[in-house]
Amino acid sequence: MCEIYSARNPTLDRCAKVVGSRADHGLQFIGKSAGRAHPTYGVAVSTPHYPRPAPIEAYGNGGFRFAGMSHKGSILCLPTGIHAWPVAAAGDVTPESLELVLALRGPVGFLLLGLGRIISAPSPALRKAFAEAGIGLEPMDTGAACRTYNVLLAEGRPVAAALIAVE
Repeated sequence: MCEIYSARNPTLDRCAKVVGSRADHGLQFIGKSAGRAHPTYGVAVSTPHYPRPAPIEAYGNGGFRFAGMSHKGSILCLPTGIHAWPVAAAGDVTPESLELVLALRGPVGFLLLGLGRIISAPSPALRKAFAEAGIGLEPMDTGAACRTYNVLLAEGRPVAAALIAVE
């Protein structure tokens, strides 16, 4: 269940649940707006994300710039969009933190894993989860991952990158 901000009233007064994979077509209004002839439209509040792939314009200072916007913190860049990723260090990367990537399986053949300024080996559990999903895992520093992601995106390839923010 996620909450909806009403377009007519800036206070929080509607709730919805996501019933599909696309937020623009997957919201079902419940509560006061259910069954109304003219439902109140609003913006779903959920994990921050940009709804389509975009090149990384800059990185550093603890975040990234893409699509003319800045984001503080780490990000997951997927064929479905760019998502906030609550990981701050290489040791925080787990199969659970990458379940959005693991769920993609078909569209993505490998993940560029930007581990910050220093490269470290992914954990055995992470390597096993990606091997079982049939997705390659390419660990590298965040800068190299950003540059490689941009090249592959420009070539029109289905690419995924998990990028840990650096200062």
